[in-house]
Amino acid sequence: MIDDIVVQNDEIISVGELNKSVKYLLEQNFNRVSVIGEISNLSKPSSGHIYFTLKDEDGSIRCAMFKNQKIKLNFSPENGDKCILKGQVSIYAPRGDYQLIVKTIEPVGSGNLMHKFELLKNKLEQEGLFSSSKKKDIPTSPKHICIVTSHSTAAFQDIVSTVKRRAPNTQVSLSDAMVQGDNAPVSIINALERIIKYNESNSDNKIDVVILTRGGGSIEDLWCFNNEELAREIFTFPIPVISGVGHEIDFTICDFVSDIRVPTPTASAELVTEFNFQIQDRLNVCKTDIYKMVINLQDRLNQRINLNKSKLKNPLTLIREKSQNLDNFDLRIQKQLISIFSIKKNQIDKIKSNINFNNPLSKLNLISNKIELLLNNLDRSCRERILSKKKYLNEQLNNISILNPLSILDRGYSIVLNDKGQAIKSSDQVSKGEALKARLSKGSIDLEVKKND
Repeated sequence: MIDDIVVQNDEIISVGELNKSVKYLLEQNFNRVSVIGEISNLSKPSSGHIYFTLKDEDGSIRCAMFKNQKIKLNFSPENGDKCILKGQVSIYAPRGDYQLIVKTIEPVGSGNLMHKFELLKNKLEQEGLFSSSKKKDIPTSPKHICIVTSHSTAAFQDIVSTVKRRAPNTQVSLSDAMVQGDNAPVSIINALERIIKYNESNSDNKIDVVILTRGGGSIEDLWCFNNEELAREIFTFPIPVISGVGHEIDFTICDFVSDIRVPTPTASAELVTEFNFQIQDRLNVCKTDIYKMVINLQDRLNQRINLNKSKLKNPLTLIREKSQNLDNFDLRIQKQLISIFSIKKNQIDKIKSNINFNNPLSKLNLISNKIELLLNNLDRSCRERILSKKKYLNEQLNNISILNPLSILDRGYSIVLNDKGQAIKSSDQVSKGEALKARLSKGSIDLEVKKND
């Protein structure tokens, strides 16, 4: 009947018969077509079917996708999505509307990549590759770090410079790999396997942690890090892996399967050196505190010495000698304090060096106790030395007091003075009848010379 209608153009037919005939011809000749365009006017009625328009710069076509086909989709199409549609061209006979009955919808470009990304992400997540219970702990103070990236990347130089600045005793190695392109996943896997072989043959200098990194880029640039084989290699990798791929907004499958993800390459270097950096800061604070304590002790000793110097009286020559002795004592104290500070500084430097070769977490309390003990010993030593010198000064003051002329008068001696107040040392200094005065320990006596021998 259809052939008859096509051939016999002069035959009069109804509108419905015409639509049915055209529908038959379209479905027979365009039963399997693939069309690319942008989705618009999307409608999602309660029936479960979806209706929309597929358009490009040159035209548009109505589309319908029925519920039995829609449930097979792995994503939800939205207005503006550029997609490839596969289906059959037909006509909705009651209205004579030309339309495409859609069987499948596939996103184009980045949309397609994101679709593949989500599929792989869901698959690996269901298998438990992202489970936090499977994550390995990142060492707090690694001795040997290996970077997996291209040697020509800025990310590699950034990590090296950051590690050397924050933990200069940490060894940094490179396992060179391609980080972009179709061959990149295999190159990265080979780089990881080289690390395993290295550790097997270098038991005394094993790599403690691996940083997988590269700079930012488009989703296409970073797509090698969404490889399933690479993800499974990282999951079974025996060494902790840090993923520092792209920028903060970039996420890859490697980020989810690695033991920890950081937003940037530099952040990965800061993470593995954070503990060493904190220890270094604490040591610097302790060093500064000890230095301040020594200076304060020195100031207090100087104040005590100056106070004792001010109390020394009579005679002038002896006072000068004792003052010089005190100055010498002050210098010796300073030298001794400097020597003690140098010893403590060397001890702290040794502790610092030991921290770089041992796990500081387990020895931090021991080091703190040692520092406290040293400070206590220093304080006790200074107090004992001060007491000893104070005793010595008191003895010297007693000696000065004994040599004081007034102390001699207390033993029964007297000083004879003329009318000018000059001390008489010889009988030749007086004449008969001259008035003199004898100064005693308590009071004085007026005298007159009766005879001069």
